[in-house]
Formats: sequence, structure tokens, C-alpha cells
Amino acid sequence: MSAQPQILPDSEQATVRPLQENDLPNADRIFRLAFGTFLGFPDPTQFYASADYVRTRWLADPEAAFGAELNGEIVGSNFAANWGSIGFFGPLTVRPDLWDRGIAKRLLTPVMDTFARWGTKHAGLFTFAQSAKHVGLYQKFGFWPRFLTAIMSKPVAKSTEAARWSTFSELPADRREDGLNACKLLTNAVYEGLDVNREILAVDRQKLGETVLLWEEGELMGLAVCHCVLRWKRATIRAT
Repeated sequence: MSAQPQILPDSEQATVRPLQENDLPNADRIFRLAFGTFLGFPDPTQFYASADYVRTRWLADPEAAFGAELNGEIVGSNFAANWGSIGFFGPLTVRPDLWDRGIAKRLLTPVMDTFARWGTKHAGLFTFAQSAKHVGLYQKFGFWPRFLTAIMSKPVAKSTEAARWSTFSELPADRREDGLNACKLLTNAVYEGLDVNREILAVDRQKLGETVLLWEEGELMGLAVCHCVLRWKRATIRAT
């Protein structure tokens, strides 16, 4: 018989609050430790060692980032994304020694409230399809498995095709608003209300990659928001 998960008394329950910038180093460490532990990395802290998912998601929308705090210490985090009529959340991570104590559930509650405030019509997430624990948690909030998404890759080589494409960063300042409007019209045609302009701007402002725009006879026919989430190197400058 397996042991029952420990239920903490109310006085020892984690509280959830907005994630602050000074919380990010701890939240980042927990993100790596949690995924690395679940996936069986020899050194869990090296999970996605060259990437920074926590700070970049926080910078995209600080008001949609939440942290779980226990005894004055951050022990988990979750991030929501506003794509117009569609909402998305993650990564949701909790410190491994505190798994199965209801903290992930607490981190989902403000995200669902945020979706309601945004007027989100359709919400989703990515999780481990083979994990009954993960699937069961999200089912409590009305999420049900729908798609198995193939993760594909290939070597990148220089294209010899004369593709009619440009990048968002190449647009002159006085044409960027028109470019964003064209992107919004395109995504709305795919799903009513879908709007990824917030992601386009986040990638551009943080220099995370590029948004590729595909044109045909002056009309936007496709777009790809390409992320390259590198680790941030920060320096402290002290005024004298």
C-alpha cells in the first residue's frame, strides 16, 4: 500500500501572491529542479540549463505571474498568457519535496480567476500525457486531454527558395502598428479572437528570437513567433 500524501495544517499551507522580480532566481531554480527531477536528470538543476523560461514569461506579463510562498520562501510558480480569446498557462512548478500537498492546485486558482477576468473563451496547457497525477490535477479545473502534440526537429540549412517573407523587427516604426493589425486579422481568421500580438512584442522587446511574416501579393498569409530563450546574464551597477 502506498503512503498517503502529507496534508499540511492551515498554518503551514502555502499562500499564493503575485510573483515579484526578486522572486525570479528562486522560481527559476525550482522550475529546473522540478522538471529535472520528474524527468530523471542526473543533476536536476541542469534541466534546460541554457534557457530562461521564468524571467521571460514574467517580463511578458508580470501581472499574470504567480508565486506560492511557504514560511517566507517561494516554493512554486505559475504563469498565464493572454492570447485574446485563448488563454494558456505554464510552466507550473513546485519544489519537489513539497509535491502532493495541494500547492499546484493553489497556483491554478488565480490563473483561472485571471482567465475569467480576461474573458477567455478557450484555455489550454501542455502536460505529460503519461502522468495520471498531472492529468488528474488539471481535470479538477475542467481541462481534459485532447491532442497529442508531435515535437519535431531538423537541421537548419540556408534556403534556396525565393520566399516572400520578412521579419517583424525589420518593420519601420511607423509600420509596426499596421503589421500587428495584420497579424491579429490573420490569427482571428484561424480562431475567432485569437491574438498573439503580446507574444510578438515580448519576443521583440526581450530579443528572444524573431517573428517571421509570410506575404503573398502584399497580404499576410502566415506568421511564426520563434523563441530562442537564452539565459540572462545580469550585472549590478552601483551609483556613486
